[in-house]
Amino acid sequence: MSDGGRAAVFLDRDGTINVEKEYLHRPEEFEFVPGAPEAIRLLKEAGFLVVVVTNQSGVARGYYDEAAVHRLHRFVDRELAVAGTAIDAYYLCPHHPSHGIGPYRAECACRKPLPGMLLAAAEDLGIDLARSWIVGDKGADVAAGLAAGCRPLLVRTGYGAVEENLVPPGVTVCDDLLAAAREILAAAGV
Repeated sequence: MSDGGRAAVFLDRDGTINVEKEYLHRPEEFEFVPGAPEAIRLLKEAGFLVVVVTNQSGVARGYYDEAAVHRLHRFVDRELAVAGTAIDAYYLCPHHPSHGIGPYRAECACRKPLPGMLLAAAEDLGIDLARSWIVGDKGADVAAGLAAGCRPLLVRTGYGAVEENLVPPGVTVCDDLLAAAREILAAAGV
């Protein structure tokens, strides 16, 4: 993306925004990581686009369909509206190269650690990737961000405490999304 595009913060969903629950797709099982709505609000108030990029291999495995993911995201939107904030866009990868069924069993460019979701969002939303960040709880999130040209942050929530020692040197590690948001705002001089 050329200079002049908008700065964004890409957020992994499971383990970063919400408490990690394997194959989460039911609104009644959704639980924010403490401070996550506030973090999103702070980022939005500072002028960042906030874009969720989430691998959803449960779709590929046939555990639930894409409509269930969209229903969950609508629920998240309603919950964030109560907190006075919002997500600008959601991108999901429903594929898995070896555990998928039917058309979802596929090598794709969107499954993190590949940067396809970030590149698609940059194209769709006019995002300057060099001015943008990604926050996630896995090395795959960090790798996708680096491949797209974003600055990565790893959070210790979800799988982050386990993956902390696996990320490349120089990647900042924060306790949670709220701490990561504060780190981003400080780096941006906001």
